[in-house]
Amino acid sequence: MATAADKSKKSADAKPAAMGSKPSKPMLIGAAVLLVLGTAGGTWFLVQKPSSGHDKAQSSQKALPKPAQYFAMDPAFVVNLDGTDDGPRYLQLEVQLVTRDPEDLKQIQDNAPAIRAHLLMLFSQVKAADIADIAGRKKLQAAALAEAQKLMTTETGSKRIDDLLFTSFVTQ
Repeated sequence: MATAADKSKKSADAKPAAMGSKPSKPMLIGAAVLLVLGTAGGTWFLVQKPSSGHDKAQSSQKALPKPAQYFAMDPAFVVNLDGTDDGPRYLQLEVQLVTRDPEDLKQIQDNAPAIRAHLLMLFSQVKAADIADIAGRKKLQAAALAEAQKLMTTETGSKRIDDLLFTSFVTQ
């Protein structure tokens, strides 16, 4: 009959023999696969690493549009407001046209007299009640932009004007 001391001696002797034995083929293949996967994963992680602040600054500069170029429609527009019962009323507007292309700016300058004439006709049809609040003024601004873009499309084949700004708006 074997005693407990004999069993523990046999198991202690068995462990060093198992540790010193050669690994089997499946273990070697598994270790190689893990090594390859670990290397591939590490490489992927390094490639996917977020770009540095310098790279972000360069990409944000590329995303910015060209600088705006402004063309002032000088002198200011001054028109009588239509439909006033309490005597003559006036509207004085300073207008700036916005584009981002130097070639478009040249085309706007070349067509400025025609743009001015069309805007003058539009502004002279305005009623005082129509521009009494900000919504009415924005509506007039949108109509003026559409009118200027329509003229430029007719004359040059392209809108050329990105925006129209009222830089002064006075009613009296």
